[in-house]
Amino acid sequence: MFEGDDQTPFEEEQPAEESSNRNFFIIAGILVGIVCLSVAGLGFYALRVLPQQSNARIAQEATLVAQDVQVGQTLTQIALFDALSQTPQATATLPPTNTPPIQQASGTAPVSAPADPQTATVAAALTQAAQAQLTVTFLPTSTAVMPTSGFADEAGLPGLVVMTIALVAVILLARKLRSAPTAK
Repeated sequence: MFEGDDQTPFEEEQPAEESSNRNFFIIAGILVGIVCLSVAGLGFYALRVLPQQSNARIAQEATLVAQDVQVGQTLTQIALFDALSQTPQATATLPPTNTPPIQQASGTAPVSAPADPQTATVAAALTQAAQAQLTVTFLPTSTAVMPTSGFADEAGLPGLVVMTIALVAVILLARKLRSAPTAK
C-alpha cells in the first residue's frame, strides 16, 4: 500500500491564536461599574435619605400625639358639660291649695278624637327633628394619617427593575457574542 516515499506528510495545523479577552474585560468592567454605582447609591440612601425619613416620621408621630391629646381633652370637656347640664335645678315648691280633685263619671271612659295616621307620622317626624337638634353635632375625631408607602417602596422596586434590565442586556450580549462567527 505504501511504496517508498509516496506518503504525504500531514501538516499540523497551527492552533488558533487565543484572542484577547477584550470582550470579557469590557463586560466585567460594566458589571463592576454597576455594582460600584449600586453601592454608592445605597451609601447615599443610608446616609442621607434614611435620617430624613426618620426625622419626618418622628415629627409626624409627635403631631399625631398632640392631636390625640387635644381630642381627648375636648371629649372630656364635652362629657363634663353634658353631665353638668343634666343635673336637675332646685325649684321652689308651691304650698298646697284647696283644689278638689277631678272626678270622672263612673263606667264611662273619656273618648278622644281618632288620630289621623298622617298627623301622627308628621308629629313623630317633628319630634325626631327636635331631638336631633338637641344632640351634639360636632364630635372631634382623631385624624390619624395612613402611611403612603407601599410594596414598591419597601422592596426597592426601581432598583429591581434596573438590575433586571441590566441582566437581560448581559444575557443578550452573551448570546450575540457566542453566535458571532470567529475569524480564522
